Amino acid sequence: MGNLSDLKHLRIVIITGLSGSGKSTASRALEDMDFFCVDNLPIALLPKFLDLSSASMGEYSKIALVMDLREKEFLRTYREVFSRLGAEGYQLEILFLEASDEVLVRRYSQTRRAHPLAEGGGLVEGIQKEREVLAPLRSMATLVMDTSTFNVHQLQMAIRELFGQRPRGRRMALTFLSFGYSYGIPQEADLVIDVRFLPNPFFVEDLKDLPGSDSRIHDFLMSFEDSREWIERFTAFLAYLLPRYEREGKAYLTVAIGCTGGRHRSVAVAEKMKGVFQDDFPVRVRHRDLKNSP
Repeated sequence: MGNLSDLKHLRIVIITGLSGSGKSTASRALEDMDFFCVDNLPIALLPKFLDLSSASMGEYSKIALVMDLREKEFLRTYREVFSRLGAEGYQLEILFLEASDEVLVRRYSQTRRAHPLAEGGGLVEGIQKEREVLAPLRSMATLVMDTSTFNVHQLQMAIRELFGQRPRGRRMALTFLSFGYSYGIPQEADLVIDVRFLPNPFFVEDLKDLPGSDSRIHDFLMSFEDSREWIERFTAFLAYLLPRYEREGKAYLTVAIGCTGGRHRSVAVAEKMKGVFQDDFPVRVRHRDLKNSP
């Protein structure tokens, strides 16, 4: 094992998740950010690899490893290996990528690749089996990212934003994700907040066609005393909660804010929260369903 003081400065990202979810794209994005990237390293070699890396800190201070069920021993031993490395002082960031079954089927149809668990069955069955066997690993992840709505360039940008803004020792990276309940709750959410009780700009003729990022939507919402009081209470709630997540070692937190269609209220509140917390945390805002809304 390397010197403990060196380990604090060694950044290790494990890229894993469902086949077809964008792991190779994530690896390339990190490589562009000067991470030393290795694809499909056997799990048995991971401790020795990290020990060598920690001994040569000047050369490899940022490492990203794509590890998944392509390597036969991975499923059987990852929990033991990751736990042992944590006990030795290594700080692993586990990025788990996933996507909806529909999107994964489409991606496989476009690439004509074979799913690793589709032997003797169909593609959908293979995807569902992989989701099931990787569920315990997903629960261990530092960050879960649903790539269903991302193209290659958007995923690369998201990876750069998340891993470029939080060097070791910096504040927890915070994402405010607006969405519409009509399109489902985001799977990557750590916290889900329903703002459908707020006044709806959709029913105001001059406002219904505007996006929630427009200042006129913000001004409309904040013209109501209930809205102002709720924003104040929600801000105080997050101000209390976020440092406690950080204290437990959480590196990334996604707060999903939902309204009916994901166009007005959720977008406005997400933008408002960004303004409140961006001086204290690295903050990213994503509006998942804004383009889907009529």
